[in-house]
Amino acid sequence: MKKRADFIRASHALRFSTPGIHLQARQRAEGEASGIRVGYTCSKKVGNAVARNRAKRRLREVARLVLPELGRDGWDYVLVGRKDVTAALPFDTLIADLKRALKKVHS
Repeated sequence: MKKRADFIRASHALRFSTPGIHLQARQRAEGEASGIRVGYTCSKKVGNAVARNRAKRRLREVARLVLPELGRDGWDYVLVGRKDVTAALPFDTLIADLKRALKKVHS
């Protein structure tokens, strides 16, 4: 996802927080495009540019590994980095956090 309006629509839909990731998810309407769309965001609260970029790289990799198996067609997902946690948490824990968040959102 690249447009701000898509991020805002996702922020008003389903949400689930874990220690490492905050997930926002929205099922798109019938007329919208199919497929899984993903957005990533890290505010300045996460840290300086180096810390934000590292957190986003980790979020991208977690999404690449998890969303093909647990993501649903026709959904938008926004992964939000958390201050001091997303960049430092063990990678296996981030994967488990995203899996748990997706299962909760789709239940």
